Amino acid sequence: MGYLGNHLATVVTGVFAAVLTGLWPYFVDFAPLLNFVFIMAVPITWFLTFTCWISQKSADYMHKYEIHENHSEKKSLSSSQTTQIYTSDGKQVSPTEIKVAQNELSGELNKLKESVKLKDSEIERLNQEISNLQTLVQIESLKTELANLKMLASKSKSKNK
Repeated sequence: MGYLGNHLATVVTGVFAAVLTGLWPYFVDFAPLLNFVFIMAVPITWFLTFTCWISQKSADYMHKYEIHENHSEKKSLSSSQTTQIYTSDGKQVSPTEIKVAQNELSGELNKLKESVKLKDSEIERLNQEISNLQTLVQIESLKTELANLKMLASKSKSKNK
């Protein structure tokens, strides 16, 4: 941030506005055109100084807010990783239970693979989803998807008979 706290543009514009304001009385009688230039330039440079100051204050405020949000988000993520995982109905789930569910789903998928000829990409996607499971909600949705595939497999077997 430096000594000026990111207000370098404000300071430079303010110094320029102050110099123009200070020089204006000396050049009033020098040329009428210069008086018009100063009448236009001095208010504009003070306006630019004010605009730079306001925009930097806004950026500083948003940056502090953003840092606070990121810090609290990281804090909540780290605390959720160290504590137990809870289901929507308030039951605790341990990582070992999730691993057991992953193994069960992998077994079911392998059985389904043998009974139904699915596309390899679909099976690979399901295997990838199983390995990435972290919550019971994801496990339940994948169980539903496997049940639907079993139902489709049984329908296709009954039609083929």
